[in-house]
Order: sequence, then structure tokens, then C-alpha cells
Amino acid sequence: GFEVVSAGDLNLDEPEETEFTFAGNALIKARAAAEATGAPALSDDSGIAVTALGGMPGVNTADWAGHPRDFYKAMEKVERDLQAANAEDRSAKFVCCLAVVWPDGHEETYQGEVHGTLTWPPRGEMGFGFDPVFVPLNRTETFAELKPDEKHAMSHRADAFKKLKAALL
Repeated sequence: GFEVVSAGDLNLDEPEETEFTFAGNALIKARAAAEATGAPALSDDSGIAVTALGGMPGVNTADWAGHPRDFYKAMEKVERDLQAANAEDRSAKFVCCLAVVWPDGHEETYQGEVHGTLTWPPRGEMGFGFDPVFVPLNRTETFAELKPDEKHAMSHRADAFKKLKAALL
């Protein structure tokens, strides 16, 4: 019953993400889209939070290694930072926050998480971002080694969408 149109299809400008939380950045994007279109807007912000690094890279995941974006360099930087800290704790979580904003200003956010550990060196050819170094709890494969349907069923995005669906539909 919904027609989904992307911000790219509508040629909307991408707003600058200036918040320090996933929810804050997701809301910036959803507010901008709702204001520009007069329609309800859904956006997300997501990333990986490494326990031993105080939750970093967090909202800075995409730009962790600088510009241009290079996730292999970003994974290497996380590994170097863990080694420099002599970190024994390699726990991490992927976080996804969905924001829904209606034209009347009503806003809601839904956060999903998947917990796991980091491995090195990277393994697997599927997925993107930090998937080759992330092993979800109770699994031995990285996200990049899992079949896409297996990964998507347990991902942080699946968790967030499950919460959004329960609340809105």
C-alpha cells in the first residue's frame, strides 16, 4: 500500500550529518526530505560501534579512514587502533536507526542492533563496509561470508525495520 521513492530519485540535496548519534543524523535526513516533499519520510543512519574503542567509529563509520571513503582502510584503522590499545575485548555491534518524519512534524525513531566480535584478517566476498571483519554472536562466519538472506534476517537493519513495522503497521 506504499509507494517508495528515494531522495535520489527526487534529486533532493543530501543534508549535512552534524549530530553525534545515529538517531540525530537519521532525523536530520528524514526532516529534510519531509520538508522538501510534503510527504512522510523515512531515513536511516547506521554504523559499527567497537566496545574497546569507546563505541567508535560509530556515527563516523563511513568516513573513519577519511576521504575518499575506503572501507578496507577503515577496517585496517580499527584493527590498528585495537592493537595499539592492546585490546582483548573485540566485541562490537552494528547499529541502525530508522527515523520517520511526517509533514506535520511528528517524528519517531527505531533502533536495531546486532552484536558480535571483530576478526582479522577480513574474510568473505559478500556484503559491504565492515562485513568482512564482523562475526555475529553464535556464528563462526563473518557477515561477508553469510548468504545475503541469512545476513539480512539477523542484521541491525532487519531489527530496526521489525520495530518500525510493529509500531506503524
